[in-house]
Amino acid sequence: MRRRQIPAMAQPAGDIEGALAAMSADELRELVRGLLFELDERAHGRVVNSLIKRAARGGSGWAPAALSGSDVSEILAFAAAAERVGHADPSEVDEYLRRGSGAFLRKDYAAAFRIFGALLRPIGEGEIDLGQHETVDEVLGVDTGECAAQYVVAAYMISVPEKRAAAVRSALDEMRGVGCFMEPLRDMERVAAEPLRGFEEFLPRWRALVQKETGSERRRDWESEEDRWLREVVRRMEGAEGLAQVARSTRRADDLRAWCQSLVEAGDWQAALPAFEEAAQLVADKEYARGELLDGAALAAQELGRKDLPARLERAWRAAPSMLRLRRWIGAAGGKAAIRKRAAEALDACPKQGHRQRAFLHVLLGDLEPASKLLASAPGLGWSDSEHPGYLLFPLFQALLGDKSASLSSSTARLPGRGMDIEELELMTLDHDEPRLAAPEIDRIIEQAGVGGVADGKVREIVIESMREASERRMEGVTGKQRRRHYGHAASLVAICAGIDPSPATVRWVTRLRDKHRRFPALREELDRHLKSPGTP
Repeated sequence: MRRRQIPAMAQPAGDIEGALAAMSADELRELVRGLLFELDERAHGRVVNSLIKRAARGGSGWAPAALSGSDVSEILAFAAAAERVGHADPSEVDEYLRRGSGAFLRKDYAAAFRIFGALLRPIGEGEIDLGQHETVDEVLGVDTGECAAQYVVAAYMISVPEKRAAAVRSALDEMRGVGCFMEPLRDMERVAAEPLRGFEEFLPRWRALVQKETGSERRRDWESEEDRWLREVVRRMEGAEGLAQVARSTRRADDLRAWCQSLVEAGDWQAALPAFEEAAQLVADKEYARGELLDGAALAAQELGRKDLPARLERAWRAAPSMLRLRRWIGAAGGKAAIRKRAAEALDACPKQGHRQRAFLHVLLGDLEPASKLLASAPGLGWSDSEHPGYLLFPLFQALLGDKSASLSSSTARLPGRGMDIEELELMTLDHDEPRLAAPEIDRIIEQAGVGGVADGKVREIVIESMREASERRMEGVTGKQRRRHYGHAASLVAICAGIDPSPATVRWVTRLRDKHRRFPALREELDRHLKSPGTP
């Protein structure tokens, strides 16, 4: 997750902590009361809800005011009327849901169950419109997901032990429109106002119910929410061993991942390594999942300091070729000769449709002509596709042709995610503290491979011509489909070509392009702007 940038004029966190520490409890209360009046309606509601929840769970014994029978009847009557007419005022719904949460925090589960059920179910099913464009969070200050989880807990608490599993299952179905329950047990414990009584006895009943619902369909490739729920309860009851049994019985990628991930989270790399290896064999024909599981085995080998790490990186790439896996394997080689040897081996095995990977390998081997053919023949649209060679080759060729301002990393910095495969994109979202496989950057690998510049001659002409053809295709693509947001990118490619080879032939080429696309004034403006200050794509 990206850290929030602190504005330049904001006080340092240390000063804020010091100021809070210097105030008495009465001063803080007075400050909070004053600040509440400065918030808009939705923010005010959310802050009030947080304060009430924190106070009720703080151990002081305080609880929200009790609701009388007439209070509950008033809310139920409002909900019934709103359902009849099909709409309601969000501010009124906010207030009534807040009362329901208050009843829940007071452990009046019966009242909370009735209030949430009367309001949230019809709201989630679209029978009560609150004026939102898409989701109810746009108009409500109360967190409906939190209320939905409280409803499920209330259903649990008012049910007899023998019927709790069925009650929870029914409550989850009723809250489907307003809540997302990836791990309902965790969600229930998170919102509970007190320990869930009889929870250990509930778990086997819950497992039996969910397992019965999955039933004979456990062999299907796709997973349902019941499958996720089963994994959660199995992990609670039996840990990694239980997850292993589930994974071996289904051979489904998600179950296999969950088993292996449980070992990773426990830091048990000795057990994780054979688990990932077995999972990769069990998942059989699922190429992407097999590659991911083999990545896990390589990570375990890395964490264990094993010498067979390069062989494992190679195996993962061969199982599911991708640019990130290729970088890992090639980049793990030491020295120019080893890198080029691996590049030659990879080129023989690389899929024909893997244009970006093949282009990278050709450059590593110093074979710029076949790389140029890949660039020249690449489509004008789809540059952000993971196997389009454009975002890779254009800045590389620019640098190899002698433009010292060109850099692969700087060319992609303004366009994060462009031309990356899914593994590279996922890598960007990982927590920096999580263990990860080393993946040297492309320009670093090229430097280690000793790829030199392109001198004058036939190869230089071929490379420049391929860049021109790619630029023309790009212009034709964005104008043909009127992709105005990409006019600037197309113009920047033309400007780069003009900057690399400012010959009369290039001037004539640019003039021809301007004339050919004269019906696109926005594109011509971009051309004018970029030709005055050529940049990187």
